[in-house]
Amino acid sequence: MQESSLELGFLAEPGGVASPGVVLIHDVWGLSDHTRDLTRRLASAGFAVLAIDLYRRESEVRIENPGAWMRALSDPQALADVQAGIDHLRAGPSAGCRVGVMGFCMGGMYALMAACSCRDLAAAVPFYGLLSHRHGILHDAAGLDPTRKPREPLDYAPSLRCPLLAFFGDRDEFVPLDDIHQLQARLAQAQPPSEVVVVPGVGHAFLNDTRPDAYRPAEAAAAWARSVDFLRQHLTG
Repeated sequence: MQESSLELGFLAEPGGVASPGVVLIHDVWGLSDHTRDLTRRLASAGFAVLAIDLYRRESEVRIENPGAWMRALSDPQALADVQAGIDHLRAGPSAGCRVGVMGFCMGGMYALMAACSCRDLAAAVPFYGLLSHRHGILHDAAGLDPTRKPREPLDYAPSLRCPLLAFFGDRDEFVPLDDIHQLQARLAQAQPPSEVVVVPGVGHAFLNDTRPDAYRPAEAAAAWARSVDFLRQHLTG
């Protein structure tokens, strides 16, 4: 495996062969050791993986209130960064190979939005992405800046551009089941195939093995295996 740090983020790839690409989008905590581990795991499965660093322009990253931090981020800028990651993978050693996107929590939200708005994506795998501005951690009673948050994530769903496999826990404190059901209904209006998997008995961040309070090994292993199979199907088939 080959690893390198780029202006865009952290790249891990099998090395020696052209490989399908994946842009991996971190959670609110940034390009952490957990994100790098997931990047390496995907690279070990045969993908060229670019973990995009959405915070690389920030002079200082001190996240004391995750909700306030996310509400202040520019969604258009984040999606432009994801597009830059897609373009980088398509222009690099794996030029000509297909590219997918995967994300977690905030990154799952952006993975969904990217699947509905970015060019040249062949598959998307969002994990427990935030869906609504109307309630929950993205809600602000004073209203959100429309230049930074022009649309809520659910509004993107009918414009899905590529096959999508999404995972949520049925006990997610940040993504209520009603939001998930709305996502399923809106994705049904789109042309590409989609599946929203609601994992019973787990909450938010159930794949994060650095969080003993949230991590559920059996469910995480099953979801990861399905994700890798899905990416292989749509990026190499």
